[in-house]
Amino acid sequence: MSFPPVIFEQAILTQTTPQEMDTRWSQGWRHFGREFFRYSLSLNPDGSWHRIQPLRLVLADFQPTARHCRILKKNADLTVEMGPAQVTPDREALFLRHRARFKSNLPESLRVFLPEADPATQPCECQEVRLLDRGQLLAVSYLDLGAASCSSVYAMFEPDASARSLGICTFLHEIAYAQRTGRRYLYPGYATVEPSHYDYKKTFPALEAYDWHTSTWQPLTADRRPPTPDP
Repeated sequence: MSFPPVIFEQAILTQTTPQEMDTRWSQGWRHFGREFFRYSLSLNPDGSWHRIQPLRLVLADFQPTARHCRILKKNADLTVEMGPAQVTPDREALFLRHRARFKSNLPESLRVFLPEADPATQPCECQEVRLLDRGQLLAVSYLDLGAASCSSVYAMFEPDASARSLGICTFLHEIAYAQRTGRRYLYPGYATVEPSHYDYKKTFPALEAYDWHTSTWQPLTADRRPPTPDP
């Protein structure tokens, strides 16, 4: 795969329509709060470049894999809730514990990903998936809603419960919600052509990748996917 054209665009939008969100996602855009962006290349600390690969999941074609079914079964003891997105002290505390898993590019706060005002409605409708263990919050993920599609914003979980694969679990619940509500696509966000810690996104079936050369979506073929992870 050749290097894409250099694209780096930004916009500030306080409020959008569901249809506008569908259009922007279909053109490779992402957003955190009011800050919308799309870019085709990312510079690494060592001076090398990663080619950005926007992904989307074709919901009508998605079937959970055997590994996905095992993850859901492993977490069947948890309570699953869904409702309007919230940023509360317990969620902020969970974010800080989750953030400690990483060593670079550390966001200061959950507010980096969600707006200061009402995160459930600005700049678009946003829902959250909550996983609870006997009332204790173990994981939260945030899902933006458009008219015919939706987009994962961020997921976080208790580091001590990492063996449960809670990030995958919340994403599977997002997929199920998107299918129930008749969406066509779910955008899991950016990955890279080169190996990176975003490779888990490329292991899901029924994925398409955005081609910056042609501004079209193409199936993510096996040669562009990482090895299937162990259970």
